[in-house]
Amino acid sequence: MRRILLATGMLVFPALTAMAVSRNVSGPAAVTGYAVVVAFGVCYVLLALTTGRAPGARRTRRIRVLLAAMTALFLAALPSAHADAFFLATVLVSAVAVLWHKHTVPAVAAGTLAALLLPWAVPAWHTGPGGFQALALLFTSMTCAAFTEIAATNQALVAARAEVARLASEAERNRIARDLHDLLGHSLTAITVKSRLAQRLAVKDVDQAVAEMTAVETLSRQALADVRAAVSGYREVTVAGELARGRELLRAAGVVADLPSAADAVGPDQRELFGWVLREGLTNVVRHARAARCSVLLTATSVEIRDDGRGGAGGPGAGLVGSGKGLTGLRERVAAAGGTVEAGPLDPRGWRLLVTVRPPDSRSEGTT
Repeated sequence: MRRILLATGMLVFPALTAMAVSRNVSGPAAVTGYAVVVAFGVCYVLLALTTGRAPGARRTRRIRVLLAAMTALFLAALPSAHADAFFLATVLVSAVAVLWHKHTVPAVAAGTLAALLLPWAVPAWHTGPGGFQALALLFTSMTCAAFTEIAATNQALVAARAEVARLASEAERNRIARDLHDLLGHSLTAITVKSRLAQRLAVKDVDQAVAEMTAVETLSRQALADVRAAVSGYREVTVAGELARGRELLRAAGVVADLPSAADAVGPDQRELFGWVLREGLTNVVRHARAARCSVLLTATSVEIRDDGRGGAGGPGAGLVGSGKGLTGLRERVAAAGGTVEAGPLDPRGWRLLVTVRPPDSRSEGTT
């Protein structure tokens, strides 16, 4: 929609040129001038429609032909529109800035200089340098170039987000596959060994065989619980998933990521909590820190996030004491788990976020 509005707005410049024709010439010369301006407008509309099509050799060839025709019509409009013919040059240079960004500077420089010097160099026009026309050409074409650059950046950002989501999903699937392999490999091997032992004991020691089969039942229940936990973790926040997402998020933001390759050090009870810590902490690094490097240290009872950004007021940790809903929720999660949150600047620069929880044994002792 914004592209359509911008393209439609450029038709103002041919209209200004047509108004100048009526001031400068009359009779057949005016009719010729109007015809040239109308033809220029038709070529521009065709160019706008062509650029909206899929890229290809035929499309590129048609664009070159239309730009060449517009250039010829601009030159043909000079005798009747005089300095105001450079309003057509504004449309022409803006089209070049949008279609071939690398040629923007030379095209804008050439158009601006021509708009300034040519009216002054033609005494019959009775005008000085075309300052207004030059300014219109300069600012309009540069605005179009900036708009094109922003649009390209937004498209790249959308593509990067899609790639991050894909990579995170792939990393999570790999984690699930690894966890299921490790869980079932160990559990099923133990069940097989104990089942064979129970078979051998059934002939000579029934009680021991029953005990072994009871152990088999316990192992199978534990394996089922582990599988359910692993599968449910696929839909929940986990350390492994947030490490994958965080790594791609930092990469997309241009921050060097020093993150663990695995989350084996974190116990099952802390994986969801530490996943939330990683999500909030790494998001704040990208949003606020202006850092070049970020590192994460994981242990069984703590997660630490460090960056080398600006720190201090407005740094990533500043939000920890503010009213941000995400960080407020993180503090509540950590407090509910019996943990603590520490945040503060590093010397000489940077910020450190440390979340520590008590080991499961110490929490049990504290409640007895």
